[in-house]
Amino acid sequence: MNYLYDFYQSLLTTKQRQYMQLYYLDDWSLGEIAEEYEVSRQAVYDNIKRTENMLEEYEEKLSLFSKFEERSTLIKNLKTAIEKDATTESILLIVDSLERLD
Repeated sequence: MNYLYDFYQSLLTTKQRQYMQLYYLDDWSLGEIAEEYEVSRQAVYDNIKRTENMLEEYEEKLSLFSKFEERSTLIKNLKTAIEKDATTESILLIVDSLERLD
């Protein structure tokens, strides 16, 4: 969830960002967040769950995080191939895979 938040936080409202940051990044409890914002614990829980669902939907539609992971793996493979003096053809295949991600 932290990665999805990193990628899609700009699409959230200020309140959603604040709740998610406190809950996931600052490790606040639902009760602490509720007390800080003077709302019920249930309201905080509902907001966080709704926001989690939104983040998952954004990822399903945009795939920014999955493309990031795939790109990172391909770059690691490319570095390994270069270090092992792989053939130009195999290096170009990796580069081609990188280009197709976008």
